[in-house]
Formats: sequence, structure tokens, C-alpha cells
Amino acid sequence: MAHASPLTQAQPAGPEAVETVPPAVDLVLGASACCLACVFTNPLEVVKTRLQLQGELQARGTYPRPYRGLMASVAAVARADGLRGLQKGLAAGLLYQGLMNGVRFYCYGLAGQAGLTQQPGGIVVAGAVAGALGAFVGSPAYLVSASDQGPPTLSPQSVLGALETIWRQQGLLGLWRGGGGAVPRVMVGSAAQLATFASAKAWVQEQQWLPEDSWLVALAGGMISSVAVAAVMTPFDVVSTRLYNQPVDGAGRGQLYGGLADCLVKICQQEGPLALYKGLGPAYLRLGPHTILSMLFWDELRKLARRGAQHQGT
Repeated sequence: MAHASPLTQAQPAGPEAVETVPPAVDLVLGASACCLACVFTNPLEVVKTRLQLQGELQARGTYPRPYRGLMASVAAVARADGLRGLQKGLAAGLLYQGLMNGVRFYCYGLAGQAGLTQQPGGIVVAGAVAGALGAFVGSPAYLVSASDQGPPTLSPQSVLGALETIWRQQGLLGLWRGGGGAVPRVMVGSAAQLATFASAKAWVQEQQWLPEDSWLVALAGGMISSVAVAAVMTPFDVVSTRLYNQPVDGAGRGQLYGGLADCLVKICQQEGPLALYKGLGPAYLRLGPHTILSMLFWDELRKLARRGAQHQGT
């Protein structure tokens, strides 16, 4: 008699029930799904980074040319750096997505295997902890990605070359410069993404508007989740972008901001609270599609993994 595979074990019913796969499988599937999404959304990430940096760069006088609006910004980047400029930082972005989301989905899988995600609020806690760990591991790659997407004066030439330069000039800890902004950013974003996706997907299934196993269910869940992700992540995104791109002294200490709280206060004082939502349109147009595509690809890859396990079991 065939035994039930770990990929297809029944889960408790309810709005927070999430089908699980082994954590090692989730590591590969989560990283793959988010890297695929990154290829499509990286141009919007480039534009978003330029918009978030423009206030600081104009104040420093290093890049006074303003970006105004999404389409105008896309055109400005294309004129200044060519069409290839819209995919600046892609290699570092893929490395970051692979590292961060591999760790994130692996830890989330461990939480699901332990039954934490079936407890009230468990998905939020598991998503936050998994996101924080993933952001910490991926922080060096995000440092290079954020810098590479900035104006040419800030851009390193290659991922490995940039990491080596930072290590030599600032030491090992320099690779985690700006992590104080990235870790909270990904932590809240991960919690919002995974919790709202699970709840939204369950709600769509309950309405029976779509076939239960249709990919459109995951698409709808991802679309709902994307709004929550953009709302909670954008202020942290602005702060982490500023922290990563600020000039540093010989010891690797930031010359503009002392950390997450200092950056938040200075932005509000100098540019007003609404500056924390600079680039919100492009941020959503990057975070939204990335969330939708990541969750859709992840959900579909999990289905394929479970079907493969069922086929092997029979």
C-alpha cells in the first residue's frame, strides 16, 4: 500500500491552512519563483531606487537631474544609461532574491512542518521571523543591488567585484551596512505577504468564483496581498535605500544617517513625512507585480511538486 508523501499530507482546514512541502523543497521553489519574478520587475526597481534617492542626491549636488513620474523616469533612465540601464543590478538582484527567499521559504517551511502556521497568528510570526533571517543572509547582495541601480556615479562594475571592494575597504561588517533598514523592511513585508496571501487565497476559494485548483486563485490572492505588502514596505524601502547608498567614512560608518531611527527622523524633518512614501507608485508597480508573480510561481511550483510526489507514491 502506498504511503502518504510529506508533500501531500493533509493539513487542518481553515483560513490559515497552507499546504506544506518539505522545507528543502520550499527553499528551491521559493528562490526559483522569486528569481523568475525579479527578471520581470527589475526595471521598475531601478526607477523606484532613482526616485527614492533623488532628494538626497540633489541635496548633495551629486546628481541634480530630477525624475518626475513613472514614465518620465523610465525615459530618463533609458536616455541616460540606454535600455540596458533598465536592467541594472539584475545579477545582484537575482543573487539577493535567491539567497533571501531561499532562506525565507526554508524557515517558513520549517515553521509549517512544526505546525506553527496552523496556530492563530502563526503565519504572521513565521513570516516575520523567516523574513528577518532571509534579509540578514541576503543583505550583502541587496547592498550591491541597491547601489548598482543608482546613478552611474554610485554604480559598481560587478557583483563579486563590488563585494570584494566593500570587504577590503570596510571589513566584513561593511557587507551588512544598511542591514538595519533592510531587515525590518523584509520582516514586515514577509509577514504581510505570506499572511495576506494565505487568507486571501482561502477567501477566494470560499467564494467559489473560480475552480478551487485554478492558478487564478493564487493570482487573485497575490493581487490582494500585493496591496498590503506595498503599504507596509514602502517606508522601510525608502530608509533602506538611503542607508545603503549613503557615503561612508574610512571606518565604514555612514556619514548621513546613524541608523534606521536616525534616517526616519531626518527624512521626516528635512523632507516631510510623505517623503517616506516617495516612489510609492513605482514601488507598488515593482512590489505589486513581484508579489503577484512570486506567489503565483511559488504556488504553482508547489502544486507540481505535490503532484510529482503523488505520482511517485502511486
